[in-house]
Amino acid sequence: MKLTQIARKTIEERFEGKDFEPDENTKEKYKEKRACFVTLTKQGNLRGCIGSLEPRQELWKEIIENSVNSAFHDPRFFPLKKEELKAIKIEVSVLNKPKILEYENEKDLLEKINEKMGLILKKGFCSATFLPQVWEELSNKREFLEHLSIKAGLSRDGWKNAEFLYYNVKKFEE
Repeated sequence: MKLTQIARKTIEERFEGKDFEPDENTKEKYKEKRACFVTLTKQGNLRGCIGSLEPRQELWKEIIENSVNSAFHDPRFFPLKKEELKAIKIEVSVLNKPKILEYENEKDLLEKINEKMGLILKKGFCSATFLPQVWEELSNKREFLEHLSIKAGLSRDGWKNAEFLYYNVKKFEE
């Protein structure tokens, strides 16, 4: 069973009032603890995206949890309706462990970041992340960092003098 199939089956079963339980082969195949995000899009627009940055549980369990949260508990959207499911595209992004991004100044930071990186911004009690896929919409590095700052609840230039971690993802799409 593919990762996106686990996600879709989880959401389908939830509409039937059931909890999806993958077969033993699937559980064995995806038993490694990994962090992941499940992203739902409808006609190319974001419809839900929830995930984890650190490995907490087996990947198959993480996909199930994040699928339910993306479909029904993303605070930016109303819960998914059953009739929407046919129009939804599912993407699963499996993350490697985030690493600290060391940089000297703004110029150095802008030189070091690239479109293959997912970034985590941390400043005080504020933090936010963008998956590498966000680079497709925000290809300008400064603009990317400004939007990430706003997502974290900071001002546009909140990224200046912030702590950054980076990670890469392996993306699986329907």
